[in-house]
Amino acid sequence: MEIKSYQNQAELLLKEYILADPFIPYTAIVGGIFAFKLVYDLTHLFSSVHFKSYSSFLRIQRVEWSNRAVSTVHAIFITVMSLYYVFWSDLFSDIQFDGLITYRSSSVSTFVLGVSVGYFLADFGMIIWFYPSLGRMEYVVHHLLSIAAVAYSMLTGEGQLYTYMVLISETTTPGINLRWYLDTAGMKRSRAYLINGVVIFLAWLVARVFLFMYLFYHVYLHNDQVIVVPSKSDLIYLKKCGVVWCGLAVSTSDIYLCQQFKEGALFVSDKELLW
Repeated sequence: MEIKSYQNQAELLLKEYILADPFIPYTAIVGGIFAFKLVYDLTHLFSSVHFKSYSSFLRIQRVEWSNRAVSTVHAIFITVMSLYYVFWSDLFSDIQFDGLITYRSSSVSTFVLGVSVGYFLADFGMIIWFYPSLGRMEYVVHHLLSIAAVAYSMLTGEGQLYTYMVLISETTTPGINLRWYLDTAGMKRSRAYLINGVVIFLAWLVARVFLFMYLFYHVYLHNDQVIVVPSKSDLIYLKKCGVVWCGLAVSTSDIYLCQQFKEGALFVSDKELLW
């Protein structure tokens, strides 16, 4: 009976406080940070046992090895959830629900964004702590913008559909991390490295170029809903304009980087043939 009583109290605490609507964002952020730490430690433990060369790495290489593993896990998680909400969920469907599409959200969609914010905060902390070994100023700016954008959508419930559309671009992260692993393992001349370069180029083209075209097309189709501004404030309108211009800047840079990936893949391919 005493165990049952403790169980009931724990369930009550979970429902009334930790997972109550006002606390969901903060619970998710803390959960994302703890998940970051858990995956980081498990990667270090697993690699030290199953990869003989891991012990010969420099300390900063071991740190980046584990950090990129966390990055890969987060990318897979947020990509799957983003694809679900953008293409399969009824939450943002034009048929199932009435009301402005830019103001739709749910407890689960907010929680998922909170986990992502927790990841970005933890990763940002590591970038600053080990600066510039894990990334230079462009990484700092990228993470600050990501934290601000995702946190705003999480806390206000606004623009979650378009936030998830942008987060689908995390699809390219596992391939980029794998490229670093292959390079660190001395496999830069391997066929796997060549295939990885081609896959990154194709994934980048789809997830960071074509997807942004779809995003702006979707904004165009729902322009009457996107431009709606509450009468009490014009600040939201300015934020939405900022999101659009940031999106244009990001998509332009992604097209340039896509071209660089293509040239890099062709260069590696030529070297492979010569080899």
